[in-house]
This record gives sequence, C-alpha cells and structure tokens, in this order.
Amino acid sequence: MFASLAEAAMSLDIGTLFVIAICVTSLLGLFLLFAWLQDGITALAWWGLAYLIGGLSGVLWRLGDLILPVPPSIADILLFIAVGMVWSAARLFHGRPVLWGSMCLGAVVWVAFGSSSAFMTTETSRLVVSSVIIATYTFLTAIELWRERRQSLIRRWPAIFVPMLHGVIFLFPVALAGLSQDGIGNRTLGAGWVAVYAIEVVLYVVGAAFIVLVLAKDRTVRQYKLAAATDPLTELLNRRGFFEAAAEIMTARQAGKEPVCVLAFDLDHFKAINDRFGHNSGDATLHLFATVVKKTLRAGDAIGRLGGEEFIALLPSTLGDATAAANRVRRAFAAASAVPGSHAAATVSVGVSCGSASADIDTLIARADAALYRAKTNGRDRVEASDEAVPGAPERRGAGAAQNPQGAVLQPVPNLSVPLVGSLRAARQDALCRS
Repeated sequence: MFASLAEAAMSLDIGTLFVIAICVTSLLGLFLLFAWLQDGITALAWWGLAYLIGGLSGVLWRLGDLILPVPPSIADILLFIAVGMVWSAARLFHGRPVLWGSMCLGAVVWVAFGSSSAFMTTETSRLVVSSVIIATYTFLTAIELWRERRQSLIRRWPAIFVPMLHGVIFLFPVALAGLSQDGIGNRTLGAGWVAVYAIEVVLYVVGAAFIVLVLAKDRTVRQYKLAAATDPLTELLNRRGFFEAAAEIMTARQAGKEPVCVLAFDLDHFKAINDRFGHNSGDATLHLFATVVKKTLRAGDAIGRLGGEEFIALLPSTLGDATAAANRVRRAFAAASAVPGSHAAATVSVGVSCGSASADIDTLIARADAALYRAKTNGRDRVEASDEAVPGAPERRGAGAAQNPQGAVLQPVPNLSVPLVGSLRAARQDALCRS
C-alpha cells in the first residue's frame, strides 16, 4: 500500500512541491524569529534559525547548480544540522542545555557515509540513511517535549504526537527498501518518497510551528502568573501566591488525612533596624531572611511574605517536625545575620500551629499568630507552638451553603483571614509598645 502511495505521488510535480515547502519553511522561520524578538524566548530563535537553514538546504538541493555551485552533500549536511537544532530548541524550551556534539552527530554520520563512493551512487541507501537520521532527531524532539511535566497530558499530547508521526513517516523507506531490488525500482521508490516527503514536511513544519508558539504562549503566561504571585524584594510568594500554594498542599493532604502546620515569622526589632541603619539595610535584612528560609525549609513547603517583616509558611508535616524546622530557621538566620555585610544583625520569632488538612487556613494562621505573640512577649528569638490542634472544617452540602439538622439553610462563612489576622497583629503590636 505504501509503495503504491509513493508511486502515486510521482504524478505530482516535485519541483513545485519543493518550492512550496521551501517558501513555507522559510516564512515560518522568519515568523518564529519575530516571535523571539517579541517574547525573548531563546528556543524560538533556535527553532526559527533551524527552519531557515532547512529552507536553505532545500534551495541548494534543488537549485544549487544554478545559483551557487556547491558540493551536493552540503545541502544534506545543512538539513541534518537543522533537524538537530529543532531538537536543541526543544531542550532549551525546558531549561536543558544544548548538546553541541549530539546536535551535529547526524551531519558527521552523513559525511562518514559519503566517503564511500558506493553509498553516494546508491539512491535507496542514501534515502534510508537520511530517513533514519531525521527520524532519530524527530523522536528525540518528542522525548524532550514528553519530559515536560508542568502541563497535563491532554495539553501535551499534540506536541508529542506531531513529531512522532513525522518520525514514523520518515522511517517508512527503511521498511520498503527491500521491496525494490532493481535499478528501476530504486528510482521509483526514491522519486515517489521524495514527493511524499515534500508534502509531509509542509504539514509538519506548519504543525510544529503552531505547537512551539503555543508552548511559548504558555511559558509567557506562566511567567506572568509567577510574577503576579511573587514578592519582588524577597522573591518569595506574596499573599495571593501563598494562599494559592497553601490550598494546593492542603488539598493534596486531605486524601490521607495528614496534618499541616503553619509557621508565622516576624523579624525582631525591625523598625529599629530601619531607623538606625536605613531602609536599604532593612531591605537587605529581609532578603537575607528570605534566602535563609528558602534554603532551610523544603522545596515542597509554601513560603510567603505577608507584608513588612512578617513571613509565613505552610508545611505538610506534624507539629513536632514543624517546630524543629522553625528552630532550624531561627538558628540559621541568627548565624547568617551575624556575619558582617550590607544587612543588619537581626533575629526572628516564630509561632507554630498545626491542624487537619481540611481545617480553615484562617484559623491556622490565627493560632500561629497567637503563638508568635507569645514568642515576642517571652523574650523574642524563640519558637512558640500552639497547644491545641485545629480540627477539620465540617463538610458543607450544596454549592456554597450548609444545612443544619432541621434543614434550614446556613449562609457560608465569609473569608475573615485579612481582618482576623490583622486585628491580632495590631493587638500584639499595641501590647509590645506598652511593655
């Protein structure tokens, strides 16, 4: 069937197909370079340059004798470098380095085969080897896209399916090479599959360009979301980002009915640091604490800055483990701030609360803030833990409302996190000022 398809493709004008493929590939390459100038994503530049090099390879392959006399192998070498660059662009998209040797390996293999005169005069052998090289790089590109785990499978499958299909099509001549043994059959196989390649390449470069632009858009949106959820000074989560991250952790812990803990941090005498050393020194102290807390706590913990010198963290752990982690942060910050630098020497007080993963986050924060108040009044530079665990919130029925045993509808409780925690902190500051 596939041999018949290749023979049927011979009825198409191969020269016209290649002109279309070259024009489409080059235009998409320029478009991707323009997208790179707009978004600054390096992978787009690599992908665009690969398309332009691939287009140049097609020009040299069809018209090299007319416009620029070059050895025939140059066009093939440029093509293999182009597909290697597409694979490298997929690696760059996900923060992986360019493997220069592997990227150029296909071209090196082709040069090695080209040193044999028997290979260069056998059309089927050249077609099979070139197909294997292109298919290998295409499969590697699909693997790189598959390794990206930040998107769901539903959103990733087109980025994987398109290069996989492209690679499979380029492997067909390997299976069909043995079907034509005579010279006429070889010419038929070669010419027919060249036409099939020309059609498929146009479809692939368009589909791949669309996919790479979608990936670039997702990357840009992700960066904007990260910027919106990050405190610019400390590079920790801001209030909004913390509550979103905390909700994800608590939801994941609810299935196993595992506890979570909240750590409330407050730098001691921070106003005095600003008044004595200036706001630049105060900002450096805040940045130092953020660096220490990120290095001391785990990557899976949600850490945020609520404002000023007040920080918060939610840990998927027990009360004992959370208290030990709080003490590690306290000691590490005291040691780091004691080293002379642009920051001032400072200490931190910590309040810890623990409860069910289905508990109200506002109640957990309020308990941690109350424990932090005790740490302040008991001398600062210490950790205090809440004695009482916060139970899980009762399950609600319906959308946004609950019912009492008599069936009366109860209105949902509003979010009191901001006024509740704020009032506790105001009372704490007032008491400290009076003491």
